[in-house]
Amino acid sequence: MTIAPPGLRDAPAPRVAEATAPPPARRRGRGSARRRAAVAGAVFLLPSLVLFGYFAWWPIGRSVVLAFQRTNLVSPAEWVGTANFDALFADPLLPTAALNTLWFSVLSLAIGLPIPLLCAVLISELRRGGTLARVLSYLPVVVPPVVSVLLWKTFFNPGEGGVVNSLLGLVGIGPLPWLQSPELAMPSLVIVATWSGAGTAILIYLAALSGVPSEQYEAAELDGASVWQRVRFVTLPRLRGVILVLLLLQIIGALQVFTEPYVMTDGGPANATVTILLMIYRYAFLFGNYGVATALSVLLAGVLVVVSAVYLRVTRSWSTS
Repeated sequence: MTIAPPGLRDAPAPRVAEATAPPPARRRGRGSARRRAAVAGAVFLLPSLVLFGYFAWWPIGRSVVLAFQRTNLVSPAEWVGTANFDALFADPLLPTAALNTLWFSVLSLAIGLPIPLLCAVLISELRRGGTLARVLSYLPVVVPPVVSVLLWKTFFNPGEGGVVNSLLGLVGIGPLPWLQSPELAMPSLVIVATWSGAGTAILIYLAALSGVPSEQYEAAELDGASVWQRVRFVTLPRLRGVILVLLLLQIIGALQVFTEPYVMTDGGPANATVTILLMIYRYAFLFGNYGVATALSVLLAGVLVVVSAVYLRVTRSWSTS
């Protein structure tokens, strides 16, 4: 009997290796199939990329270029360098608009974040009438924004006949000059914005609450947890990811507020409700200065990008823990 050398005992026999390895023609066939699949995927994806790039990214790039030009959108544009930004920073109304926008955002988060969450928790606890409560909570969203703003403008009538003042008069308050007072005008706009947009947030919270296992609530009840303790230790941790996403969307939306100050107060009284987007509108469509309007839009977009990046960086660990 012939014994193979030790170094060759574990080596596969040449005939076995050749039998198990795929033939070269089959390997070339697999590689060719992958390339054809990749090309086919790229061909199917190309129309979507072209449309998305044309309607989403090309306007952004065009806006950046327009911020350094002087144009009336009819005559050929003139390159002016940073003159649009110089004119913008020389406008004394810009700091006021920035502070007003920031104040609106703070009030929107203070009022608009907890109210939809509270309403969603209360609706989820209803044993009867939950569907009706969902419909009523979402009803303001289907009202056109301009209609709802004009409706609230009537409610905020400064006289005793105003709806809000009539209700406050029942408890001996008022009448108050809601939209005519520099101190009350911005909170009034926040109330309208919260009323208009809370329905969507409530439905999102309710959808997230439906995914919370009922066993956790039952276990908390057996342990003697109160309603607040169940909300704090069961509901809120389960909704953490949704809350963080909605908070970011609310920050972005608040920094771009336009409809409420434009329709209800037109920036008044005494520029107390002038916002950044209202300034952009005035520059573009009242003064015809599209270059400065675009420069302000680019600055606002840059601020939103920075705020979003910082927010996502800070809350990364919170959303995954």
